[in-house]
Amino acid sequence: MFMKKIAVYCGAYAGKNPIYKEMTLAVGHWLVKQGYDLVYGGGGVGLMGILAKTVLMDGGHVYGFMPENLYQRGAALAGLTSLTIVDNMAIRKQKMLEAADVCLALPGGAGTLEEISEAYSWTRVGDNSAPCILYNANGYYNLLEKFFRQMVTEGFLSATDFQKLCFADNLQQAAEFITSYTPPKVRQYH
Repeated sequence: MFMKKIAVYCGAYAGKNPIYKEMTLAVGHWLVKQGYDLVYGGGGVGLMGILAKTVLMDGGHVYGFMPENLYQRGAALAGLTSLTIVDNMAIRKQKMLEAADVCLALPGGAGTLEEISEAYSWTRVGDNSAPCILYNANGYYNLLEKFFRQMVTEGFLSATDFQKLCFADNLQQAAEFITSYTPPKVRQYH
């Protein structure tokens, strides 16, 4: 049976509100129930560690990609299905995208935002065919969604392309987006 892979971007911290840990546990269980393998940054702390440990405990597969400098500082989680050490963060992001059928951002910091933004940006130029989802647990991404709507209002993002980015309030909404997703039409310049 073919197992699809989801790249999940999330915090190396757990956040202050316990809802983020609870949501991450639920996502881990959901991934395994849906038959998804986890592709992530390879870390053992914060939401990243909670997610990977949950998937492994439920019998799922976890593929980590980590830059050498983080590996040398002891950031890797032991016991992953596979851990690939790469030269730098740019290569890590590229390898994760190449391995993923879906890109999902849970709450996190600047790195999480950078990674899901890049994944979505790449869909718009034709370099990533995976659906991109921001799991908006506890309204975490409300301000970002408002900013993307401002991009549409100001003419820097088409309304059609904005519909290709999902701000999901729950896992059912994320699943429906994945099922119905078609990549954006690549813009032609001639």
